[in-house]
Parts: sequence; structure tokens; C-alpha cells
Amino acid sequence: MLAAAVEYVNRLTPGHSGGAPFAAPADESQAVADSLVAIGYPQPAVRAADARRLASLAGRMRIVFEAAHTGDLDRAATEVNALLLDTNARPQLDRGRGKGWSLHFHGPNDELANGWAAGCAAGLAIALGSDLGGRLGVCAAPLCDRVFVDTSRNAQRRFCSPQCQSRAKAAAHRARQHPPTT
Repeated sequence: MLAAAVEYVNRLTPGHSGGAPFAAPADESQAVADSLVAIGYPQPAVRAADARRLASLAGRMRIVFEAAHTGDLDRAATEVNALLLDTNARPQLDRGRGKGWSLHFHGPNDELANGWAAGCAAGLAIALGSDLGGRLGVCAAPLCDRVFVDTSRNAQRRFCSPQCQSRAKAAAHRARQHPPTT
């Protein structure tokens, strides 16, 4: 569910991405559908109301990533607790097709927004309640504020993508080669 939270925040919230301004999508339904496909689900039909709710909740999930990134775990936990309440996240064991039982978090009904938002809130809560809280990050590249979960062995990830890492390293190299003159 952390992967879904990353996708929703990065696709549904405005800011900067890869050095360029990133606007909230005009077609939220398509952005939500693209997010689901990116995490391995088949192309779903997304109702406009579900997309609006997920876009709103993605803004709140961004607060969790930003607070955790700056070390303000109290603020991150407060927002996650509010998300858990607002989504009415409740755990349930579901049997997958031939895969045995797996833990899922559901909202108060089977609508797409309720189920996914509840699962994302629960995933963020599990991360904050474990040693993963310090692994929620915001890209360190200039003009990029996309979020990520650091899954590296040494917990040293600073960038949302290899492209942002290369862009930042190239800029640092150029700065060393051509220092400012006074």
C-alpha cells in the first residue's frame, strides 16, 4: 500500500517533478487509473467522485511524507491517525485466487476511493509505527518534490528517481567545474 500512496501523491498533487512545474491533473480519473496500473492492477474504470476523493486524500498523504522526511514524526502520525479515522480503515483477511489469505484494509464500503485510501492510510501507519518511518522521503533534487519510500539497504536514498539523481549530480559537477567568480 505504500507504493499506492507514493503513486497517488506523485500523480495527483501539484508541485515540481524532475525540474519542471507539475500541475494537478485535469483528468483525475485517468491519473488514478494510471496510478493503479503503475502498481500492477488492471486498467480500472474510475468514477469522478472516487478520483476527487483520492486526489484530496493524496494531498494529506503528502503531508505525511513531508513531515516524516523532516523528522517530524509527531505531525506525520497525527495526520495518519486522521486519515485512518476519515477512511474508516479496518483490517480484513481476504482469500486471493489460489494464493491463500492476505491482509487488506477496507473502508466502510467497496467503492474504489474508500478501499484504496484506507489501505494507503494503513500502509503509512504501519511504516510510521515501525523502523520504516524514517524511510519516507521527498526528492532532494532542485525543483522536484516527488515522494518515495527508501528501500535501499543503507537507508541513504535522497532522490525520487535515477533521473533526478543524475540531474543533481550533473549540476553539482558543473558547479565544481565552473565556480562562481566574485
